[in-house]
Amino acid sequence: MGYGLPAAVGAKLQFPDRPVICFAGDGDFQMSMQEFGTAVQYGANIVVVLVDNGIYGTIRMHQEREYPRRVHGTDLVNPDFAALARSYGALGFTIETTDQIAPALDAALAADRPALLHLKVDPEGITPTTTIEKLRGSR
Repeated sequence: MGYGLPAAVGAKLQFPDRPVICFAGDGDFQMSMQEFGTAVQYGANIVVVLVDNGIYGTIRMHQEREYPRRVHGTDLVNPDFAALARSYGALGFTIETTDQIAPALDAALAADRPALLHLKVDPEGITPTTTIEKLRGSR
């Protein structure tokens, strides 16, 4: 966790003519989010797609599967990640519905600076194939 953002910055600096997209969860991103400033400083025009469910999702999934309703230390307090991106001088988009993704991604890929798409999602959808309630019910 935390490696995707600095890896994306490095990839973009090595291959400046290639599009570089970093997919990160909110907890993952917060482990190295200061490197977004590095991207801006060095002109590494990456695109970050940040999926914000307000929890350490993988850890929560394991807790719910093994100890339903007995979770500990997985809730997160998150900033407005799009505003954070803009505060660095990058583009920042807040995405709350599926139809907002394509236009924001197109704008981000066409930009001459780093960009971040802050996707706000429901933590109940813990993975693409299951929910927290389904995990709780499986025991």
